[in-house]
Amino acid sequence: MLINIENYMLPCFSKTFFGFTCLGCGLQRSLILLIHGDFLSAFKMYPSIYTLLLFFGFILLNFKMKFKNSKKIISRLAYINLSLMIINYLIKTTI
Repeated sequence: MLINIENYMLPCFSKTFFGFTCLGCGLQRSLILLIHGDFLSAFKMYPSIYTLLLFFGFILLNFKMKFKNSKKIISRLAYINLSLMIINYLIKTTI
């Protein structure tokens, strides 16, 4: 039995109340596209989806294995993700 996930998506707080998109707009739809196996559309919807998955995957793996330079790796992955999110936001808002 498959549940229609689209019915349970959360609305964007900033778009609903203030009328403009946030850095995370498109993330939920991108995750749904990934679940459905549409990898290219997921990237087009939210380009930093794959680096975010890598980031959170590394954090979860670090809980189990405790890597030597984990703080450095996590901070660099966070910087990369934030940079991609800001670039994506700027591109979306200017077009």
